[in-house]
Amino acid sequence: MGGLAREERRKALKEILRQLHEGLPPEQVKERFRHVLEGVSPLEIAEVEQELVSEGVSREELQRLCDVHLAIFREQLEKQKVEPAPMSPIGILLEEHKAIQKIAERLGMLAGRMQKAEGRDAAAEELVQLRHVADELLDAEKHYLREENALFPVLERHGIREPPAIMWMEHNRLREMKKRLKSLIEEAAEISFPDFKRQLSELADAINNNVNSHIFKENSILFPAAQRVITEREWIAIREGFDEIGYCCFTPEHLIAKTPMEHKEEAGVKEKPTLEGAIQFETGALTKEEVEAILNTLPVDITFVDKEDTVKFFNKAKERLFVRPKTILGRKVQLCHPQKSIHVVERILGAFKKGEKDAAEFWIQKGGRLIHIRYFAVRGKDGKYLGTMEVTQDITDLKRIEGEKRLLDWEG
Repeated sequence: MGGLAREERRKALKEILRQLHEGLPPEQVKERFRHVLEGVSPLEIAEVEQELVSEGVSREELQRLCDVHLAIFREQLEKQKVEPAPMSPIGILLEEHKAIQKIAERLGMLAGRMQKAEGRDAAAEELVQLRHVADELLDAEKHYLREENALFPVLERHGIREPPAIMWMEHNRLREMKKRLKSLIEEAAEISFPDFKRQLSELADAINNNVNSHIFKENSILFPAAQRVITEREWIAIREGFDEIGYCCFTPEHLIAKTPMEHKEEAGVKEKPTLEGAIQFETGALTKEEVEAILNTLPVDITFVDKEDTVKFFNKAKERLFVRPKTILGRKVQLCHPQKSIHVVERILGAFKKGEKDAAEFWIQKGGRLIHIRYFAVRGKDGKYLGTMEVTQDITDLKRIEGEKRLLDWEG
């Protein structure tokens, strides 16, 4: 009977979202379904949004109407506060959210003061402070990377895929806004002062609105849903991923003082014993320690995706070019890429599986460095497809090499 009631409730919640998507006024829908909304949980909302996408509603449409959804659910969600342990991953993210909101508020305040300035010289101090604010907002990148690469993969394994995907879309939108803000401030001297003030005001408003809306969604839906489904052992792995990726300049120091090992000891989680002895290859034998050390010493980032498109392994090069925490293991490779590029990933994998291609290569600019990205089809002796290996390398300095430098030329 309880199962039937739950199913009826899910159907009603789905109907609420459908009517909103059809354009019915939120207040009208809210009144019609008031009995259903009472006590609705974040996990239920996440599950219903998931079902809508599986039935054909696009992520873009769902993301576009997220604020409309919140107009319906806000009252109930505000009653359900997230109360994690302070040093837990969610506790850290919540504190960072408060800091990000304060930075966005400071941006709005400075933009307001800039509007009152009569000339560029009178606004010199505000411009200096704006540069600091823009840098702080950009430093929030590690906050997003930790969510995308340590928290989201675990949620996906519990069947919660669409809310993380939509939050990632919003991260990308905020990234673009922050880059535009940084560029605007750097180019302030080249823009007429009235035009600069207008663009700054528009960007500050957009950033503030998007930051506050995004944070409410994560605090009220994503994080409570995560607390419902993620296990203690998984939280420890997520915290390890957080520590590997790193923190922001505004992350409270006392929240990140413990090491992953201390968290494991507190939770009574024991490491699995490692296998001793050599692994025999066709061309020699190596211990597990030697294999890991060799792979980690290579001056390239390596990631291996198996024949089922699941991320199975990555090396830990000294200076990785792209984030790879352990929580990404077991994740479908399609979920590791922005929505706009998934179709290209599918084409490459399809060509590898059919034997039409054995490699694909790309190069991009990142932080003033030239990054070479190559994908290789990995095949067994019989030519059977085993998976795909991604190899990423900074080739900036390699491009400058000329002439020769022989072994006998080495001077230490």
